[in-house]
Amino acid sequence: MPETASPAEIDYAAELIRAGRLVAFPTETVYGLGANALDAEAVARIYAVKRRPVTSPLIVHAASIEMAKSLVAEWPEGAERLAQRFWPGPLTLVLKKQSAIPDIVTAGLATVAVRMPAHPVSLALIRAARLPVAAPSANRFTELSPTTADHVRESLGSEVDLILNGGPCQVGIESTVLSLAGREPVLLRPGIIARMVLEAIIGPVATLADCGSGPHPSPGLHPRHYSPRTPLYLATNGELPDENQGRGRGLYLRHSNAPSRANPAITTRQMPQSAADYGAALYEALHQADRGNYNWIAVDLPPGTPEWEAIQDRLQRAATK
Repeated sequence: MPETASPAEIDYAAELIRAGRLVAFPTETVYGLGANALDAEAVARIYAVKRRPVTSPLIVHAASIEMAKSLVAEWPEGAERLAQRFWPGPLTLVLKKQSAIPDIVTAGLATVAVRMPAHPVSLALIRAARLPVAAPSANRFTELSPTTADHVRESLGSEVDLILNGGPCQVGIESTVLSLAGREPVLLRPGIIARMVLEAIIGPVATLADCGSGPHPSPGLHPRHYSPRTPLYLATNGELPDENQGRGRGLYLRHSNAPSRANPAITTRQMPQSAADYGAALYEALHQADRGNYNWIAVDLPPGTPEWEAIQDRLQRAATK
């Protein structure tokens, strides 16, 4: 199967989007499940297919800064600086929305999350559709995010009208989400664009204290998220949790400084040493674990340094609770 959708496939996908249908498409982060962001009924199909609660808002994808500006009521100076630096790329900005954005997209909030993806297929799709595309990750809610077209098929199957193939996602974890809707910037979800990089451009960035019980200000804030079907446990320096002892075949994702395992029932996989490479490899490793029918997965927590904040977040939310 070709790893890049053809222009004809992209044009057909754009027709489907305009007709209110669902199209899964690649971005540089993960595969998204897309619908016309201005069509409330189409967006409702996203929630139904994903089994996603309506309290979790969606990200709206634009093909240009100008399109993104048309979706928001205010475009502060910080948004301009960040968009010029990081778009297209894995940064989502939460801003006060225009009334044209249906409430179902934003979980009823007065803000909308927007970004410009850095993948030629997603950009071509949005341009061909000539409208913004709302898209969460193309998987069941709280389950493992897809980084290949096959992952989407395994998760959603025939419930998607079309899957555009764009090869493996290069970033591999979801975008950084930053709110600029209030008096100070707030990091809602860490990503591969780290907090310290953002602060070098716009100054201090606060941390979300508590998203409460109502609508979440960003996707990805559910306590359990990004989870494989196989129970996942966190380990420190190769010390596996007691729950794993003697419980069948296990997969151990080893960090560079952790000791190796000699147990024949445990398959050890060495993970990359850099945060960027680790993020690109993480979800594929977890998908492979699910396909391999392991009884459990143990993952060494990487360093608690700023560049690893996003990986720490994904693993903490994916771990069995």
